[in-house]
Amino acid sequence: MLSNGTNGLIHKCRIDLRHTLIFSLRNQGFYTHVVSKPNSETQKASKFGKTSNALVYFNSQITKCGRNGNLEGSEAVFRSMPHKNAVSWTAMITAYADNGKIGKARKLFDEMPDRTTASYNAMITACIKNKCDVSEAIRLFLSIPEKNSVSYAAMITGFIRAGMFDEAEKLYSETPVKWQNSVSSNALINGYLKSGKLEEAVRIFEGMAEKDLVSYSSMIDGYCKMGSIVDARGLFDTMPEKNVVTWTAMIDGYFKAGSFEDGFGLFLTMRRAEDVKVNSTTLTVIFEACGNFKRFREGTQVHGLVSRMGLEFDVFLGNSMISMYCKFGSMDAANAVFTMMSKKDIVSWNSLLTGFVQHDQFFEAYELFEKMPRKDVVSWTNMIIGLSGKGNISKCLELFKMMPEKDGIAWTAVITGFVANEEYEEALCWFAKMLHENVCPNPSTFSCVLSASAYLAALNQGLQIHAGVVKLGMECKLSVQNSLVSMYSKCGNTYDAYKIFLCINEPNVVSYSTMIGGFALNGFGEEALKVFTKMESEGKKPNDVTFLSLLSACAHTGLVGLGWKYFKSMKSMYEIEPNPDHYACMVDLLGKCGLLDEAYNLISSMPFEPHSGVWGSLLGSCKTYLHLDLAELAAKKLMELEPESATPYVVLSQLYYIQGEKRESNRLRNIKKSKRIKKNPGCSWILLGDKVHPFSVGDESHMNVDEIKVTLELIREEMELSLGHEDICY
Repeated sequence: MLSNGTNGLIHKCRIDLRHTLIFSLRNQGFYTHVVSKPNSETQKASKFGKTSNALVYFNSQITKCGRNGNLEGSEAVFRSMPHKNAVSWTAMITAYADNGKIGKARKLFDEMPDRTTASYNAMITACIKNKCDVSEAIRLFLSIPEKNSVSYAAMITGFIRAGMFDEAEKLYSETPVKWQNSVSSNALINGYLKSGKLEEAVRIFEGMAEKDLVSYSSMIDGYCKMGSIVDARGLFDTMPEKNVVTWTAMIDGYFKAGSFEDGFGLFLTMRRAEDVKVNSTTLTVIFEACGNFKRFREGTQVHGLVSRMGLEFDVFLGNSMISMYCKFGSMDAANAVFTMMSKKDIVSWNSLLTGFVQHDQFFEAYELFEKMPRKDVVSWTNMIIGLSGKGNISKCLELFKMMPEKDGIAWTAVITGFVANEEYEEALCWFAKMLHENVCPNPSTFSCVLSASAYLAALNQGLQIHAGVVKLGMECKLSVQNSLVSMYSKCGNTYDAYKIFLCINEPNVVSYSTMIGGFALNGFGEEALKVFTKMESEGKKPNDVTFLSLLSACAHTGLVGLGWKYFKSMKSMYEIEPNPDHYACMVDLLGKCGLLDEAYNLISSMPFEPHSGVWGSLLGSCKTYLHLDLAELAAKKLMELEPESATPYVVLSQLYYIQGEKRESNRLRNIKKSKRIKKNPGCSWILLGDKVHPFSVGDESHMNVDEIKVTLELIREEMELSLGHEDICY
């Protein structure tokens, strides 16, 4: 309930608004306040003269306030009107409907003294926009004394939104000839296009007796969105006349199809056309494309064009420019545009904030966040993402708890932060909290927690998450399917991983790479190579991750020739430059097959400095094949790259001992000891309920360590009795 002070303030605002309107009307000669009793002539003049102008003004103010979300303003104008006509009532009904107040719209409609076709149409549209109440819309439609083209178009739109295409087609065919114009046809075309039914839309379009600009623009946009760029351009070229909407739709279609040159070329053609002018919507499309395609030169040129044309620097145009410069990484330019904007909305602030976060300018991001006049979920989530990227999980949680409203995206950002910082158990705990708070996970959430389960090799946890995926109907989401394949593979269950992979309708490069990697990880090299063969036959282009999995598969199967073939094809066939990890895989492959000199020659030919993984692979192979000279070289390089690592000392010491050089072995052990370099202890873990219990060599910090020792002793005794061995130990 509002306080007396608040009620008084609202009442004062309404009075002020009425006085402002009256003052404005008087200045324009629309409003006459009659003090004395008017005679019949005055009444007649008031009714048919100035009062008519006042009504038009009042009605336009109701509509304007409603469209701007100022519902109280619309109500104040409506109540202050000395005279109302059907247009006034209809405008107020529409204002309610546009702001989601369907109950108030219906109440006002029922109170209308005289309903017109327009008021019925407004109420039908309100029912359709709000929860698509088709049954009520039909009842209203059948009640209209005299229907017009808008009535039929509104009802057809209602059927389409409800997925009732047969009913929409039936009503379309029953539309009287006098109302069979482009309005109803366009409603049906748009409905079919939004539902992906291109062929049905084409059928309606081609059957139209008269097509208008809306018809052509809708079809061009539909063709583009369905990837039929050639058909879209063919229709565009045959149009009798074009407006800025059709030009923009065709330009955007080229960009969405990945053809920047064609889209930008058409924009230049549009600029030369005399019968059309570029508007802010067109320029917004251009700025978005320049950012997506990283076309800095063209983007800055169009920015200059905006200045030369003297276009109004509206908020939408400014936001698109900020986003473009952020994608270029030109944060100074993005900030300059932001500063120049006289009007900013929440999107303006969030666009710049996102740019700062994505480009690791966290100090600037935090400073901007603190200055924001209003923060929404996107603002908070961006900051959480930025903090997690810096490894500051505690600050992430602090911000998260401060959020006034938390949606699934915000929860996912926190969980992703834990996974990114290798705190997998915490990620799963927070996922449990998310479910406890009745927040619905999205596909990104599931992908994240499946990744956590995979790293922990927690198959039981992964199975529970998979059950949740099925329950929420997300098992057909590609990102989730790929994560499931990865989880099952990393948990050693390649059977279920492959079963899910086969269920993916349109696997992408991630799907194939994950399955190849899963087979390779579990030692099924031949199966991995078969999946790659299938990938090639499907015309999917592999990426650098695919080749890492492939080379690993070759290492498992000892296929040196095939490994060399794949390694060389990266650059020659797919224009992918091998990185240090690819070289490490090849060194591992050659080393496992005993080709140590060939492995060393490959390392020597690397165009960059080898990392520790490369030398580590060579050192491991040298130990297997007792190649002391190369082992000494590899160990020396590892000691330089990772001075705190015990691996080169341990491996080389063991190799010296095997070769009979015990003095060198002891010397190396003493060096390691003097430097206080310790080998990382072995670690294992088990999952009980929702908690992971890790165990390390020599670690007795577990809260149940005494009970564990007693249990182990009992197991040892039972083993001695059953196996008959006296020297079993743990």
